[in-house]
Amino acid sequence: MDFKSYIRDVPNFPHNGIIFKDITPLLNNSEALKMAVDGLKNMVDNRKVDKVVGMESRGFIFGPMLAEKLDAGFVPVRKPGKLPSEKISESYALEYGSDTLEIHSDSIQKGDKVLIHDDVLATGGTAGAVVKLVERLGGEIVQLNFLIELEFLKGLDKLGGYEMKSLITY
Repeated sequence: MDFKSYIRDVPNFPHNGIIFKDITPLLNNSEALKMAVDGLKNMVDNRKVDKVVGMESRGFIFGPMLAEKLDAGFVPVRKPGKLPSEKISESYALEYGSDTLEIHSDSIQKGDKVLIHDDVLATGGTAGAVVKLVERLGGEIVQLNFLIELEFLKGLDKLGGYEMKSLITY
């Protein structure tokens, strides 16, 4: 399937000069959505995954579906003030500012095999912060998995040699 035909470019969002890759046309098409979830799952091969970690907010779309297909738990990583229990946090740089992410302290156990998933790999800041959070909790990263990689932004360079796969590359 040509997944790129289901991705819409939105210029100057969320800031001037940014071309946002909008995945909602893909989400609106049941066949494209099913095939994307299957494609993301197949990129994991037959590796054991205990937890799928998804970043707020679009990582919450495919993350739980992947977790269900991989017979794994789902762990949300959220912006500050959204998680109700004990948590740890990590700050990071974005292509247009900075942000902080949090994860519940008890969501990953030492030795858990973890798949990190998000919709887009851009500069690698968000994924890099999540890698640090997972490792601080003792998780072992199996792979980083993205619907889209914006290869020209060199985000993979910031991810320290972890295996990364994406369904769509620009």
